[in-house]
Amino acid sequence: MFAGATALYLFHLLRSTSEPVGRERSTLPERMTRTRLYQSGIIPASNQDAAPLLADCLRAYNVAMTKTALLGGITPAQFLRDYWHKKPLLIRQAIPAFQPPLSRQALFDLAGRDDVESRLITHRSDGWDMQHGPLAKLPALKQKAWTLLVQGVNLHDDAADALLRQFRFIPDARLDDLMISFATDGGGVGPHFDSYDVFLLQAHGQRRWRISAQTDLSLKEDVPLKILRHFEPEQEFVLEPGDMLYLPPQYAHDGVAVGECMTYSIGFRAPAHQELGEAFLEYMLDSIDLPGRFADPELKATSKPAELPVDMVRRLRDELNKIRFTDDDITIFLGEYLSEPKLSVTFDAPPEISFARFFQEARKRGLRLHRKTQMLYRASHVFINGESFEVGRADKAILARLADQRILAKSDFATASEDLLEAFHQWHESGWLELN
Repeated sequence: MFAGATALYLFHLLRSTSEPVGRERSTLPERMTRTRLYQSGIIPASNQDAAPLLADCLRAYNVAMTKTALLGGITPAQFLRDYWHKKPLLIRQAIPAFQPPLSRQALFDLAGRDDVESRLITHRSDGWDMQHGPLAKLPALKQKAWTLLVQGVNLHDDAADALLRQFRFIPDARLDDLMISFATDGGGVGPHFDSYDVFLLQAHGQRRWRISAQTDLSLKEDVPLKILRHFEPEQEFVLEPGDMLYLPPQYAHDGVAVGECMTYSIGFRAPAHQELGEAFLEYMLDSIDLPGRFADPELKATSKPAELPVDMVRRLRDELNKIRFTDDDITIFLGEYLSEPKLSVTFDAPPEISFARFFQEARKRGLRLHRKTQMLYRASHVFINGESFEVGRADKAILARLADQRILAKSDFATASEDLLEAFHQWHESGWLELN
């Protein structure tokens, strides 16, 4: 919403200082003068600098305010305001005539690979059983009540990756992965809740969902899955191919296959504060600078030699209080942390080519990020696959386009610096970047 408001401010500014460009669509509040816009830092000092920012803001505004079938005919802004983190949303035919990008056999093949996270869940009369992949053998299709879960399918299939990226009205820093659930009749994982937002897209067959806003989220003991001890469903839906159900975090739900079915789960990252705190402290180890050594020139004799001296505690407290971190530290930490590939992710290097040949081909064909590559940015900082660096304005504009669009046209290389071209070549050699 901030980007949309900024776009309107900039539109007003540029229109008022240039030739007419058509009927004005929005007016700037009188109290928000051009001087205050300059002082606030919302716009640059010149219209020439403001124009690219205006274009970016208008794009953001259009994304937020465009109605889409994916969200049931509402805009992303409406969805985020009324549903995100708040309440479920059932969307009939979110993707009309949806065809699964992966066949059943292709999914089974992925489950057998050691670089793919998969689980086999079987529901028996006497309880539940879970087996972690790789899964060389699966139960017979005629056997009821078993479920195959395959995580991160977007990392291994371009069509699955393209499907996941339809949800990029949510920042990439929050978008996690596409998980596919295949189940035979009666298959499911039991009533449970997730700690993150999720879209459940029916890809094949039917699945019956029962959901509840219950506050009792206690779990059963002595089972390999996180299954609710008590489940009191309040609503029930049967989803057909193309239908989708959004659920906020902590919302109890139970999905059971009606015949053979496949369900796609679009999940979002929601790291625990403890996890982030521990990782941040580890990140800060390299930046802590506390010179000198402990000294106690006024030490007094003691009759309690085993007691920890209170002066030692106080002196260390004073030293530790000198440790500071800034918003910049947090930005760099988050960018590196959230762009770091998962341990199971590997990149295949392409055949080696010289820098001159690479540059020649890139200018002809353009570049695109590999589907496994995670790229983020903030201000002058750019992050890719856990690495970070700071760039100037011209290179930042190019890298922001690459991160947002995940592709660069050949025309984008005209203003790239030599350092940036070298970085592109290195990323290509690492398999992070591909020639179109």
